[in-house]
Amino acid sequence: MKIKFKITTLFTLLVTAILLLLSGSIYYFTSLQRKDAFNKRLLGRANNNAQMLSVLSNNAHALEILRNLDSASTTTLTHKSVYIYNYLDEPIYKFNARPEDSLTIDKEILRDARLNHVVYFDVTGRDALAFHFTDANTRIVIVVAAYDDDGWNRLKQLWSILLLSLLIGIFITLIVGYVFSRQLVQPIMQIITEVNDISSQNLSQRLQAGSSRDELNHLANTFNQLLNRLQESFNTQRRFISNASHELSTPLTSISSQLEVILNKERSTEEYKQVLLSVWEDVQEMQHLTKGLLELARAGSQGSISLTEVRIDEVLFKVTSSVQKIHETYEVELHFGDFPEDEKCFLVFGNNDLLYSSLKNVVENGCKYSYNHLASVELSFADDDVIVKVHNRGAVIPAEEIEHIFHTFYRTADASQAKGFGLGLALARRIISIHKGTISVQSDAVNGTVFTIILPSVKVFTER
Repeated sequence: MKIKFKITTLFTLLVTAILLLLSGSIYYFTSLQRKDAFNKRLLGRANNNAQMLSVLSNNAHALEILRNLDSASTTTLTHKSVYIYNYLDEPIYKFNARPEDSLTIDKEILRDARLNHVVYFDVTGRDALAFHFTDANTRIVIVVAAYDDDGWNRLKQLWSILLLSLLIGIFITLIVGYVFSRQLVQPIMQIITEVNDISSQNLSQRLQAGSSRDELNHLANTFNQLLNRLQESFNTQRRFISNASHELSTPLTSISSQLEVILNKERSTEEYKQVLLSVWEDVQEMQHLTKGLLELARAGSQGSISLTEVRIDEVLFKVTSSVQKIHETYEVELHFGDFPEDEKCFLVFGNNDLLYSSLKNVVENGCKYSYNHLASVELSFADDDVIVKVHNRGAVIPAEEIEHIFHTFYRTADASQAKGFGLGLALARRIISIHKGTISVQSDAVNGTVFTIILPSVKVFTER
């Protein structure tokens, strides 16, 4: 069932329940009012008869006069019956508008009337009461029963009006509910239509969120944010595939060409040796590239990473030793700020191997592109963060290229002269992002190039 029909159904059921409750309440309280009003009429009739009998107590024709009065009032009280009992519970007067209206009164009712003054009850579909009357001349119980013809007719009319109103109300509710649900679902249908128009070929299209600040606006904005991430992911993937295929094809083409040339004719041992050495260098280049691609893929799969408490200072010592072994001219200087008293402030919650790989890439780049091949590494602590700064004196990175240097296979014009594939910084940024950290860079002619890495300490996670 479509959601607009569900909304219409639920809305109609809710309004119907309210109308039923309202109609039932009106009918119920009107019924109580009818009974109360008719009981007062019966009580008035019983009191009038008792007063009349008391006044005519010395008249031998008192009961006959009373009968004539009751006969004259049968039009005001339909199916009226009036019975009068003395103190011995003996009937001294009986009046029935019709023979079939005769009553059989239980003596228990008469006793209750003497105790409670008035007792109300129902008999043969009529309302009735027993009224105990006493004065100096009379001590009697008068029983009056009658059918409230006018009251029940008004209730029947009220029932018909309420039933008709209920049916009309349900019909109007169905129409209003359907219109309301269509208006409510229309933005959702618009979102569905716009989403169906989006494909991998036009990820730049976005949903119209509108100006209202409701849940649908939030849904559209959330979906647009998802599209932004997907578009960035697709663009990164396309660049990665394009650049990776290009980078991998270069050494393969070189190997193929060299082998093809060397196999054209017999060569000397020295020539074979030179070609094999060149092929070996190309294979080494492919090996480094493949390793970088595998590390990049590993950094992207967060679910397979084991996390432990890592001392960042120990990682930096290992990085320093490894980078200085890469090339004889590379030199790394370590500078440590004041260590905090709480040991958790310089522990990082992460993966030791990945952190080592990311820091090694940044420090190695510092040595590679510095004029004197010197990278200065500074470790400091601020609040609950561990801060690593890598400084080098190399060519200034243009402001428009700073953000791009963290993309895979991207290399600046100056960096293209050095060996590499443009994977190191992309890998470093992804690893640091996995560890809930940030990496930024500032580059100018005065201060050189400074990479700043900020990682949350273990203390942040333990406090949570």
